[in-house]
Formats: sequence, structure tokens, C-alpha cells
Amino acid sequence: MNVAEWILVAILSITLFIFLVVGIVLLVKLIGLTKEVKKVVEEGQDIAKNANGIVSNIKGMTSLGGAIQALVDKYINSKLKEDKGKERKDGKEE
Repeated sequence: MNVAEWILVAILSITLFIFLVVGIVLLVKLIGLTKEVKKVVEEGQDIAKNANGIVSNIKGMTSLGGAIQALVDKYINSKLKEDKGKERKDGKEE
């Protein structure tokens, strides 16, 4: 081989080495980025779930049906639970 071929082989080898190193570094960075994106997506899903719960609570308190349901849960269900407890103490069965 003459000198020109050796120079061409050396230039191509160095270029290939540089592309391989850059490719490996970019691949490692991409893997780290995908892990961070996964964390962000999971946190976004948790926020969406919490937002749905908040919206349903607000909806329940602002609509007429929700207000009636809240009253029933608060007053009537508590009275029924108290009455059941008194019946059990008296020895009566349900």
C-alpha cells in the first residue's frame, strides 16, 4: 500500500471511531431522557387523577343532586347508624 491509501484508511478509521463514541454517548443520554419522561408522565397521571377527584367533589357540592346526596349522607345515614347501634344494644335483631 502506498502512503495515500494509509492516510485514507487512517482518516476513515478515526471518523468511524468518532461516530461510534458520539453514538454511544447519545444513546446513553437518550436512555436517561426516556427515564425522566416516564417519571414526568407518571406524575402527570397522578395529577390528573387528583384533579378528577377534586372536580367530582366540587361537582357534588355545586349541583342540586350532589347537595342532596351530601345532606343524606351527613344526616340520614348517621341517624340510621345510630338507630342500628341502639337496636343491637337492646337485643333486637335487624
